[in-house]
Amino acid sequence: MKFTKMHGIGNDYVYMDCTKEAPENPEELARLVSDRHKGIGADGLILIKACEEADFEMAMYNADGSYGKMCGNGIRCVAKYVYDNGLTDKKELNILSGGALKHLKLTVKDGKVEKVRVNMGEPILEPGRIPVIGEGGALVGEPIVVDNQVYEMTCVSMGNPHAVIFLDDVDHLKIEEIGPSFENHERFPDRVNTEFVSRIDRKHLKMRVWERGSGETMACGTGACAVAVAAVLNGLAERDVIVHLLGGALEISWNEEDNCVYMTGPAATAYTGEFDPEELKASVNQK
Repeated sequence: MKFTKMHGIGNDYVYMDCTKEAPENPEELARLVSDRHKGIGADGLILIKACEEADFEMAMYNADGSYGKMCGNGIRCVAKYVYDNGLTDKKELNILSGGALKHLKLTVKDGKVEKVRVNMGEPILEPGRIPVIGEGGALVGEPIVVDNQVYEMTCVSMGNPHAVIFLDDVDHLKIEEIGPSFENHERFPDRVNTEFVSRIDRKHLKMRVWERGSGETMACGTGACAVAVAAVLNGLAERDVIVHLLGGALEISWNEEDNCVYMTGPAATAYTGEFDPEELKASVNQK
């Protein structure tokens, strides 16, 4: 099987061209390729498929094999993949992911995609649609008890669920300890991605993210969008911000006119290769 390793500011996935044929059992394949010691090493697997409703379809799987409806960094890389590999010559694309259509604008330099702007759609704030267990309307600054400590969370869905926590210091946060407790908290029926954020000023935010099914990652595009929305709702930032993540920065704009969130950031190809599925399975499952 042929693959391409790509990343959006360090949020790395294994990409496969499935426009003609898709692999069987992508959930297991995602788990195998994502293993950073015995596999290829990635935050998950992304399949690029042909689509009647759009130019292409993206199917994204987390490192544990669970299906993800949307990945902001991943969809930028899909756009780069299809353009750089000659699957399209369009500089504006519609890509379907998790049943939702996203519109992308490509910036091309020397025949290769350098960065991509994505209309991520309107943020979802209704608790039942995120989903998160809570009463009333949008949960902004909502108290939640995790590991016997009270935090204030703001919940947003950008096609997947996010809980945004504002803290004074995220650099020294023991995210590997608190992350799983948020992810599997009883208030999140489908688990949750958790962003821990500190405000630099009204134009700049710094975040770390614990992604459900993957753990801490270098970046999360939907998470950066959720953080920007949460910062506005809490009166902490302007509608146009730069979100600084471990792997780099993303430009996020929450447009007041159409209520849509726009994300702009780079996409990069690391390398291409081939693997034998049976050899990979034997390697990862070896004890």
